[in-house]
Amino acid sequence: MNEKRFYNFLEKQILVLIGWSLLTGLGFTILSVLYNVAKPALIWYGLVMAVSFWGWNLYKQYKYTHMDGEQLEKWYLQARLFIYAMFGLWTILFLLYIKENIYNLHYVVIFTQIGASVIAATFLFSDKKIFIPILLILMYPLVVYFAMIQEAYGYFLAVYSIIFLALLLYTSNKSYYLMQQIYHQAQHDPLTGLYNRRYFSDYLEQMLHSIEASEKFAYILLIDLDYFKTINDSLGHEIGDKLLIEVAKRMELFSEDTHLIARIGGDEFMMASYEFDTFEACMQEADIFSKKLLTIIKNTYIIDHHHLHISASIGIKKIGNTRMKASQVIKEADTAMYEVKAQGRDGVIDFNTVLARKADNTLEVERKLYFALKSNEIELHYQPQLDQDQRVVSCEVLARWHNETLGMVQPSEFILVAEKTGLIIDLGNYILVEAFKTLKKWDEEGLGLEHFSINISVRQFLHSSFVYQVEHLCDLYLNERTRKKLIFEITETLLAEDISKIISIVNALKELGISFSMDDFGTGYSSLSFLREVPIDELKIDRIFVSRLSESDSDEMMISTILSLANIFNLRIVAEGVETGEQFRFLMEHGCDLFQGYYFSKPLKQEDFEIYAHQQNIIAKRIASRRTASNFIQAS
Repeated sequence: MNEKRFYNFLEKQILVLIGWSLLTGLGFTILSVLYNVAKPALIWYGLVMAVSFWGWNLYKQYKYTHMDGEQLEKWYLQARLFIYAMFGLWTILFLLYIKENIYNLHYVVIFTQIGASVIAATFLFSDKKIFIPILLILMYPLVVYFAMIQEAYGYFLAVYSIIFLALLLYTSNKSYYLMQQIYHQAQHDPLTGLYNRRYFSDYLEQMLHSIEASEKFAYILLIDLDYFKTINDSLGHEIGDKLLIEVAKRMELFSEDTHLIARIGGDEFMMASYEFDTFEACMQEADIFSKKLLTIIKNTYIIDHHHLHISASIGIKKIGNTRMKASQVIKEADTAMYEVKAQGRDGVIDFNTVLARKADNTLEVERKLYFALKSNEIELHYQPQLDQDQRVVSCEVLARWHNETLGMVQPSEFILVAEKTGLIIDLGNYILVEAFKTLKKWDEEGLGLEHFSINISVRQFLHSSFVYQVEHLCDLYLNERTRKKLIFEITETLLAEDISKIISIVNALKELGISFSMDDFGTGYSSLSFLREVPIDELKIDRIFVSRLSESDSDEMMISTILSLANIFNLRIVAEGVETGEQFRFLMEHGCDLFQGYYFSKPLKQEDFEIYAHQQNIIAKRIASRRTASNFIQAS
């Protein structure tokens, strides 16, 4: 008896029943006045009005989101009594006037009794505790009355009334089970049988009101399975679905009905605890329960002879008597869960003041980023890429954002916000337009760059209009020669998506002359099969390997391996994050093609890049001349 839709439905039936009883009862009372038998009817109608007033008060008292379980149960019991009372009054009217055959009023009350039975079967089928007793109360007097006539037609009508009662019970019962099925489908996840996001949100909203009233405490968990998509993509959706079912079973078995569990979509689940008297007890239980749950989830799964191992990222949000909306509570649990993801997954984090400030800052960044695009606050910088002669042959386009209020916002921060909110599409298009304009200008001015790299986000790359947008901008700003200078940098996270779709998009853009670079190679989903299947042209060694060259032999071996792979697949290699001469020399000696980093230059504004490229190329000619002279002397 805690289904929101059920209570809402019952609340509406109170109004229907009041309206029908008052109007129909008024009609019968007027009729009884015309035939001078009004006294019983007037008393009866007075009782109807009194019961209707009671029902109206019940209707006004009902506030689902402001009532706890105990209050709802109390309201429900009163609503049942009201319905029994109202239909009981119609049976009393039947008994009062069934013998008034002089003015044929007995026909009227027989009809109203049948009508009341139809009304009960039609409007009260949502609750078997209500419609079954009421139908018996209404139809039993009819059966007895017809049988007492002691005539053949009376017996026939009595039998007919029993059949009619059975029919009403049958149709009401069918409607009841159909409504239960619809409610169940609307409130449960079809795959796991757990509650769905919609039900969980309604339940949480009610729980928040209950906690506010009782001044108790509770917590919710948001559980996201780590690398589930990898299993789904590698073994198929059927195995993935079976895995989700097993995870759901483990959660139900472990919680032992102490938590409400819901699957809110994909591989995400939520759990709501029972209420605690103290905040300390709530904190302790949340910590113990979540860590044990994580261990349970991580145990090996055997599905169709596959031994599967997964972990989970769990965010906790504790709830006190501070008034919050369900959406806000879920969002804060989500923030804690994403913090677990950011820290490497497979863990538990409680939403705290640090995360709260971070979330507030993210919201502020999100709000101001929207206006930043309109007011052209986003500026492009260009970081030079140099060859072994230290000649500037290409550059990477990087976005920078300075806001009057926020100051300089780090790209890692606002790009992430743009990805989550969908603003990355507008931001990405803006960057493409401005970058294409710059490439066109430099080409016309004779700045001899061989390549021009632009970062493309996963969401932007997979957007339905991306290829069309690029084609349009190419036609608008670039010619055939400048298109061939373009390199789109994609990250390894893209490899978690549909590989056939990726290949299709890459091939469509390569027809325009655009090349592709794999950014941050070696840090994520890299595989030899991807290098073989996807027609990329360049690999970028991630700065994390370059920065540890002098510290770790394994990183030196990693870079050597990447360089060997690039040679096998005939790919150009760019090392980013080069900050020392030692790193530059190591990379150059091992055959790296291009170098990018603060050892050469930080990202520069357009005008500064032009000056740097001109000056650096003069220096590069001198270096090349000295190298040629040195080689000549050695040869002599």
